[in-house]
Amino acid sequence: MEIYEALKKDHEQVKTLLDELVGLGESDEYRYVLIQEIHNLLVPHSRAEESVFYNSLRALDTDKRLVFHGYKEHLEAEALLRSLQAMDRVNLGWRPVAEKLREAVLDHVEHEESEIFTEARRVFTASEAEAMGNAFKQLKPKIAEEGLVNNTVDMVLSMLPPRLSDKLRNIGGDSALR
Repeated sequence: MEIYEALKKDHEQVKTLLDELVGLGESDEYRYVLIQEIHNLLVPHSRAEESVFYNSLRALDTDKRLVFHGYKEHLEAEALLRSLQAMDRVNLGWRPVAEKLREAVLDHVEHEESEIFTEARRVFTASEAEAMGNAFKQLKPKIAEEGLVNNTVDMVLSMLPPRLSDKLRNIGGDSALR
């Protein structure tokens, strides 16, 4: 499966979960489960996408602003997700945050599937896109096992220039920063 199909599949899943969350009643206890499912899908998706797809785009002759805009949208969505988790725990004002998260994810998906995918199709062959799709699918479960700190460190390292992030990842082995 090419990277585009793998990413679109996740996008559809998270959009469905967000639609369901926003449609819940104020006192519906099921929202905790939905928020956890959204977290379990969104965070590994973002880290694997950055590692496999965005960093590959950055390494080539592409519009770097597109990629960094994607990183920024990931950061914003995850900040909203963490706020949503906190608001849900105290059962206070979770709906506006859920709606903002849904809107942020929808905007990101639109940007990614149009502009970033177009740029990627220009520079990657079908076999490269297939290899990235396979790497993405293999990396997501590994990322899902990592905690908040490790995922945050991975996000920051992914946004650094490759030569710097590679050096930092290799200081004392990949686990030195984890």
